[in-house]
Amino acid sequence: MCGRYASIKAPADLADEFRAVDATDGAAKADYNIAPTKQIVTVVERHPRDRGGHTRPRPHRAHAAHGAVGSGAVVGEGPEGRRADDHARSESAGEKPAFKRAMNARRCLIPADGWFEWQRGPEHKQPYYTHYADGSSLAMAGLWEYWKPKDDPAGEYPNGLVTATVLTTEAVGVLRQVHDRMPLVLPPSAWDAWLNPDVRADDVADLLRPPADGLIAKLDLLPVSPLVNSVRNNGPDLLAPLPPEEVREPLQLDLLAGP
Repeated sequence: MCGRYASIKAPADLADEFRAVDATDGAAKADYNIAPTKQIVTVVERHPRDRGGHTRPRPHRAHAAHGAVGSGAVVGEGPEGRRADDHARSESAGEKPAFKRAMNARRCLIPADGWFEWQRGPEHKQPYYTHYADGSSLAMAGLWEYWKPKDDPAGEYPNGLVTATVLTTEAVGVLRQVHDRMPLVLPPSAWDAWLNPDVRADDVADLLRPPADGLIAKLDLLPVSPLVNSVRNNGPDLLAPLPPEEVREPLQLDLLAGP
């Protein structure tokens, strides 16, 4: 799974859709070709603090960019330098030191209008765009992490850095013809449990399974122009279906069928 997707809805519309508070301060813009290192939008739920700085028990959901830097961004240099991965396998993330703490208390949703994946042929790569047919947003399961260097003499990270990671799972149905992995897409019924910071990782383990047939049946899988191959290209034309005569080795588009 390549970590490339589109997020083009206005923050206010996303806030309504995800029953959240828009805390992006106008920083989030439509992006048709999100790639690692870009600023992204996330939905998180955190315990708010009172005027004395003490955590209150009532969770507060915020829809915010958080200064989140896309996956794969270098978040530090020197002794504490490390990389933030653009995606993590849902089957093993809870067991890895890099993600274990986030799986317990720093889960998030990453809204997307759809994601891109490339079908690899003998001599070509055909990009496909997967999205809900009714235009609603995908809720990709993610993890977020806060990082701040102990020593930052240049003042490069005055407020620290927040990064987000997409969880992936086994691809299902016809999606397996394109790639063996896909984002872990959660239905609305799973959002509250996934976002709740008081719910531990063991209690959301059932949500880490590949999507059910009902969710997959709502998806539309479109071959699109190879213009999306370059992150320099960004615009509505990247989501336009490719004419059938230009599609090499077309898929059998029954989303409930296997490869």
